[in-house]
Parts: sequence; structure tokens; C-alpha cells
Amino acid sequence: MGSLGSLVSCDQEEMLVQNVCEIYDSLSTLQSLKPSKDVDTLFTRLVLTCMPPSPIDVTKLPGKVQGIRSKLIRLCGEAEGLLESHFSALLGSYDIPLDHIGMFPYYTNYIKLGRLEYTIMSNYITNANPGDIAFIGSGPLPLTSIVLASNHLKTTMFHNYDIDRSANALASNLVAADPDLSERMLFHDTDIMDVTTGLSDYEVVFLAALVGLNKEDKRKVIDHLAKHMAPGSLLMLRSAHGARGFLYPIVEPSDLPGFEVLAVFHPMDDVINSVIVARKSKDKYQY
Repeated sequence: MGSLGSLVSCDQEEMLVQNVCEIYDSLSTLQSLKPSKDVDTLFTRLVLTCMPPSPIDVTKLPGKVQGIRSKLIRLCGEAEGLLESHFSALLGSYDIPLDHIGMFPYYTNYIKLGRLEYTIMSNYITNANPGDIAFIGSGPLPLTSIVLASNHLKTTMFHNYDIDRSANALASNLVAADPDLSERMLFHDTDIMDVTTGLSDYEVVFLAALVGLNKEDKRKVIDHLAKHMAPGSLLMLRSAHGARGFLYPIVEPSDLPGFEVLAVFHPMDDVINSVIVARKSKDKYQY
């Protein structure tokens, strides 16, 4: 029975990889990844293919498939940025943009992810209402910050970092009409690798899934945070698990020298990202 079970899982794995590669082939021939019927259909297919819990370890697949996976993560990142820009501009055309935020097709996912991250974070944070939080890679539609600030952390200051000035302009416009959030959400047009002493101001730092699209770049960012975050502060990272690793980079606990990994959570529902919470070591981080 055991060997039959493994044969079934091998077949399922092969079929999964084949489906993902076919979707990649279709995506890579598109002229643009801006929201359109073709783009939306293909990415919906990709997400539905990768969402079910799977024992697959995408980091151990053959080299050719690894190459497709890294290109696919880049395509997902580009498409996600274009989708967020499109909806941020659309929402920004209303007098009170946040009244219409439910128009974004994945808004309910962010509500769930925000609740999950807040619940996990509150198990480990020393201060129930942290004064200042940084979100790195906030993008044109900073839904995590908006959800956390509106629903969970109602006195916290949110410092949103994005290297893209136009993304920050769109994001800032979303909260400008809200008297509370416009005071508590700040936007920095800064590469986080250029921020040193400032990082020690934050009790919690969130790192978006698409900051550092490969392991090497992700490690550079994590090492920089380990060097400059305040001892004892929390790092909340987004990762991926199983087949969801075709959509987002995977971070392992071993990728976090200088941090104590406190918990790893792999959602089984339509929240795609895994969540890792780690505490900056009290000892001085040694390279």
C-alpha cells in the first residue's frame, strides 16, 4: 500500500509540475501582464493549481523546472505589481478611496492574512500596541498596513518602505482622505538596504513576500535587517510552502541567522503566503 501511495503522489506531482509549466508557457507569450481577461484567467488557473496542500518540495525539482519556477516568481511579482497599481489608481479616483477598497479582488484574503499575522504577532510582542512598525515592500496598494492599522493596531504608526516613488504616490493618495490613517501611515521612497540606524526604531518589521525574488537577494535583505534591527524586535516574514513555492520565494528558518525563529505557520486555505515570525537576537549579530 505504501508503494502504491508513493506512486500516486509521484503521478500527482508530475501532473502538477506539467500543469504549472504549461501555464508558464502561456504566460511567457503574453505581450503584457497588465490586468486583462487572458492575464486574469491564467493567473487564476496558476493559483488554483498551486493552492491545494501538496507534499512537493519545489526546491528539489530538476534544474529546468527550477529555472521555470524562478521565472514564474518574477512574472507573478510583475503581474501583482501591475494589478495593485491598476486598482490603486482606480480606487484613488474616488473622493474617499477606502470606502471602495472591497473592489480589489483579493481584499478578503488580506483581511484573513492581517488577522492571522496580528494573532501570531500578539503571541510574541512585549507591547500589545507597538509604537512604530515598518513594512518593507509596501507597494501601490499597501493592504496589510491598511488592514492592520484599521482593524488591529489602532494607535500604531506604520512606516511603509518602497523603492518605487510612483507606488508610494498611489499608496499615499489612498489614505489621504482618511483623517486617522493619513496621520499614522508614512511612506518612504527608500531602498531598505540604505536604511541603517533607522531600523532600530521599529518594534516589528514586516518583509513582503516579493522583496528579494530569489534566495540570494532575500538573504541579503535578511542579513541587513539582522545587522540593524533593534535586539528583541520582531521580524514578520512572508514565505510559501509546497506547490505555493511556484508563486513566491521560500524562506527556511535556516535563512535567518541573527534571528530566533519563534513560529512558522502554513495556511491551508486561500491565504497563499506562509508566515514566519522571528525575534532579533539579543547578541550582537556576527558575520
